[in-house]
Amino acid sequence: MCIRDSIYDGTHQVELPEDLNYHFLTDMTDQSVAWVKYQKALTPDKPFFIYYAPGAVHAPHHVPKEWIAKQKGKFDQGWDKLREEILARQIKAGIVPVGTKLAPKPEAIPDWASLSADEQRLFIRQFEVFAAFLEMTDYEIGRLLQAVAETGQLDNTLVLLVYGDNGTSAEGGRSGMFSEMTYFNGVQEKVEDMLKHLDQWGGPETYPHMAAGWAVALDTPFTWTKQVASDPGGTKVGMAVHWPKGIKSKGELRTQFTHVIDVAPTILEAAGLPEPKEVNGVKQRPMDGVSMVYSFDDARVKERHTTQYFEMFGNRAIYQDGWFARTIHRAPWEPKPRRGLAEDIWELYDTRTDFSLVNNLANQNPQKLAQLQALFLQEAEKNYALPIDDRVFERVNAELVGRPDLMAGRTSINLAQGMTGMSENVFLNIKNKSKTITAEIEIPEGTAANGTIIVQGGRFGGWSLYVKDGVPAYDYNFLGLERTTIAGKEQLKPGKATIRFEFAYDGGGFGKGGKATLYVNDKQVAEGRIERTQPMIFSADETTDVGIDLATPVVEAIGAEAKSRFTGHIPKVTVEVKEAPNQAAK
Repeated sequence: MCIRDSIYDGTHQVELPEDLNYHFLTDMTDQSVAWVKYQKALTPDKPFFIYYAPGAVHAPHHVPKEWIAKQKGKFDQGWDKLREEILARQIKAGIVPVGTKLAPKPEAIPDWASLSADEQRLFIRQFEVFAAFLEMTDYEIGRLLQAVAETGQLDNTLVLLVYGDNGTSAEGGRSGMFSEMTYFNGVQEKVEDMLKHLDQWGGPETYPHMAAGWAVALDTPFTWTKQVASDPGGTKVGMAVHWPKGIKSKGELRTQFTHVIDVAPTILEAAGLPEPKEVNGVKQRPMDGVSMVYSFDDARVKERHTTQYFEMFGNRAIYQDGWFARTIHRAPWEPKPRRGLAEDIWELYDTRTDFSLVNNLANQNPQKLAQLQALFLQEAEKNYALPIDDRVFERVNAELVGRPDLMAGRTSINLAQGMTGMSENVFLNIKNKSKTITAEIEIPEGTAANGTIIVQGGRFGGWSLYVKDGVPAYDYNFLGLERTTIAGKEQLKPGKATIRFEFAYDGGGFGKGGKATLYVNDKQVAEGRIERTQPMIFSADETTDVGIDLATPVVEAIGAEAKSRFTGHIPKVTVEVKEAPNQAAK
């Protein structure tokens, strides 16, 4: 299976091989293994540092079929039973205290027994793919550690394994998604439509995410998930530290509060290195974290990281000496906050006696709650988290939220063949607007032109101006769910030609349609309607490319990578945008 994404070596975008069995995680491990062995071969007496960050188990969940097959039937019990099983194992292993209660599920998560047979069938497949991705990642991490062992340095290498996606992600909502880009564009997918892709789930034809009930189960014993920074289910993940020559204790648990910002200070202390005060002439802010080395050989030592604020999309909390104050401002599947920031309802917990946060003490101890609320504001200000911005999807679009924008104020951009790899944040924003694309191309004698002229996005959302067997066309791919083609009927002749595509946006809000017209040398050759457009984002990883379509294809018949390369020459492509006349109605 060929899982395609935008891959960079330094700042250079890598053109992916035409290998149906290619998977980035395997390639990434191969590169890491080779690098470690290379370093130890050249300089065996010098230490090495490697930051190995797999994409798992962040969506999209992409994994070869042979890994998926291993998971079949393992999760037929559903997420409610799975929560109970996980908590029992956690207690038995000592990960959570004896007597820990299972926190209630969010109201939006249905009981497994209430689901239809079709829903259960779909959701089971979603989780089998997720579990397969996780197991594959375990295997690849093992390959890397085995390579370190083969250098003879595993016992003297500090390994910090931080395992999780900020708590498991619930962006899939009630039913999951065939294409995760639907989430970022506010489009709800239907179970009956997703079932059509059941056999493909986890493969390159999908960009999948699972139903939120599974995320809640994997964040046991807590209620909430990723994005809810005010709940341990959205922040607490497993971590293991391995350093036989540096740690006397073996196979023990540590319960001192620790945050990801503690990792860098830990590495520095373990290596005997001072905290850098200046890097490349730039003065550094002092690190906020606390080294964990103090706890390595003493399970009972008093914790040193005693205060920590949390905030994401208005979900905010503060930890201090075992106390935890928080507010739930918005669930991951909710399009808008529950209430205004100033009206949020705060809760108070004592994590020393209430691991899973089931006993809200806000009414019993209002003074402590008020103290922690004030502390949150102090810490948020100190860490530049103010003002708090609870917008979600709008933040994707720099134009909407006032973020620094390379294209700010511009209404046109001139491009040429060879300009590739432009992410949405460095390209003209054409969404929710009228646009004109004018391409000057040159077609060689003796062959029909073929390939991409200009493209943005990929298989799960985007658009492309291209030539297929000599005939010019424009395709709009709405989230991988709907495709519209505006194509001419006659082949282009050899020599110079000007192809122009015009889109007249309807206006009146985000994601509307419009009239599409295609011209060759100022002569209209096709017209039609594009009924729906993507309002916020085409892709988190696909790019705008001239003369080729990198990663996944917008147009399947044209393909991607080398197959999509334009056979002629493209001296110039101009993209222009303008607001629709009634766009103020948005």
